[in-house]
Amino acid sequence: MATRIKSDDIDYVKSQTNIADIVADHVALKNAGIDSLKGLCPFHDERSPSFHVRPNLGYYHCFGCGESGDVINFLQQINHLSFAEAVEFLATKLNYQLNYEEGYSQPRTGPSKTRLLEANLVAQKYFQELLFAEEAENIKTVLNDRGFDDEALKKFGVGYSLNSWESLKNVLHKQGFSEEDAIAAGLLAQGNRGSYDRFRGRIMWPIKDASGTIVGFGARKLDDASEGPKYLNTPETAVYQKSKVLYGIDHAKKAIAKNKRVVVVEGYTDVMACHLVGVTEAVATCGTAFAKDHIALLRRMMGDDASAQVIFTFDPDEAGRNAALKAFANEHLFRAQTYVVVNKDGLDPADVRRLKGDDELRRMFDKLQPLFSFALQEEIKKFDLNTVEGRVSALRDATPIIAGIRDAEVRRGYVRELASMLGVNEAEVFAALNKPAPSTSTSRPGVAPGGNVRTPTDRAKPGYRLEYDSLMVLLQLPQQVGEDLLGQAVTAHFDDPDLRVIRDALAIQMEHASSDNWIERVLEAVPTLYQPLVRELAVKAIPQRSAQQLHSYAIGVIVTLLERDLLSLKSELISRLQRITDTNSSDYRKTQEQIQMLEQARRSLRAGASLG
Repeated sequence: MATRIKSDDIDYVKSQTNIADIVADHVALKNAGIDSLKGLCPFHDERSPSFHVRPNLGYYHCFGCGESGDVINFLQQINHLSFAEAVEFLATKLNYQLNYEEGYSQPRTGPSKTRLLEANLVAQKYFQELLFAEEAENIKTVLNDRGFDDEALKKFGVGYSLNSWESLKNVLHKQGFSEEDAIAAGLLAQGNRGSYDRFRGRIMWPIKDASGTIVGFGARKLDDASEGPKYLNTPETAVYQKSKVLYGIDHAKKAIAKNKRVVVVEGYTDVMACHLVGVTEAVATCGTAFAKDHIALLRRMMGDDASAQVIFTFDPDEAGRNAALKAFANEHLFRAQTYVVVNKDGLDPADVRRLKGDDELRRMFDKLQPLFSFALQEEIKKFDLNTVEGRVSALRDATPIIAGIRDAEVRRGYVRELASMLGVNEAEVFAALNKPAPSTSTSRPGVAPGGNVRTPTDRAKPGYRLEYDSLMVLLQLPQQVGEDLLGQAVTAHFDDPDLRVIRDALAIQMEHASSDNWIERVLEAVPTLYQPLVRELAVKAIPQRSAQQLHSYAIGVIVTLLERDLLSLKSELISRLQRITDTNSSDYRKTQEQIQMLEQARRSLRAGASLG
């Protein structure tokens, strides 16, 4: 019979857990006042922090997407756990034995996620015991000879899987894990004649999430001539999604948050080598390309600081070049400065340390090349610059790269660099930049074709006027708007990409809204390219004269902006309601309740405005 965790145990686990410690595994938190911390929300994409944590109260709330709750809710959302699984996760961290009540049925569609994590932990301990056993001494010696002593191997949990079909299967069975548990964890594979160990005769690296929980394994075969892929990872499971995990993030997270720097390398031993020489911000992807989910994870840890550095390392071969260009394709998703390190000797970081020493590996990360510069050079390599046709084609293909540079001063510098590379004058490059982009291309966020910020005269979109007027009010009349509405307005949805940049800058500097240098603060927070737009919004005359009219106008504009969000969401819910055919279903009732709550919120917003 299924059981339920006793309520006293749930209360105890919550009371003994600091929610800030759990959230900090996923988000870089900064002090936001008495018993208040803030950071970038892990539940939606944002450029300025609207996610707040109150440690003493034990709650979190995002003013951007509305997500809120206690530490159990957070774990449920961030790790996709059930309520019981989240409580069990916290109890495990506290080394606390939970008590269960009998008599409650709890539907299961398969092994719980907690069960999969427990199986991974048992497997990791077994793999490491094997590596340090006498019969694996020669294998451990190989790793020692590559510069990884026993202490380093234990620190990173490195292990070894026997070249056997059922050794791990038998260990898991003795520990009480069913065949279903082990298959669901990716530790066993299913064949025509039953299940068998997925990893056989391989060096094993445990892959952990930011909290240090083992979610999967990466494995390298010992003999390159033997059958099977050189590297083999845990398949996608309920707890392991390779596009959302970075190897070494558990060791690197504190350094990344403190130093505002991350080093992305290509292999597990590369991560180990970097950490052992003091480059403790190193992480690696797990058998997949560097993707948007990886960027979101790192942005939250660095706090989206414009001075932060993201450093990619790639091999100087075609595969490395392609990987670098794939990373460049997502460069605009970072607010940080992006760089690339390419070792001309063709050595990866682990080999640099082994063959040239610790100091040389540390120095390797002093030789940074901006990712824009690397992409520019790789683009023009494709053309014969000794011909007119080659130079014209190179200019045509390289200018979109320069157009995507956010900082106007840096962009002008790359104009000069490209002109020098191609042997043309700067005027030709500027002319190519300002030429309308082909209809098949896409411009970078916040940048018009040609790399220039679009002005209001270019905008005839519905809602642009409201967004523009709202920013005027927020810049010129923050005291009239008040702290509460100001805080809501900087998280409101903006359709226009350029105005979104200004909105985000307001959010970053919101604590200075009542200061005399409010406008200067906002100017500092936007890229140089957007400063003229900020100044325009700051000096444009507001169409009201008396103080009373000014106050009413300011409140009215911001309330209308916020009301637009509520009405848009309400419209979506009404559309969803109309698509639900069963009017007696729980989905139908829940959607109705959400519509009623939105309407109540809208009326409260209007009532508050009229009282103000």
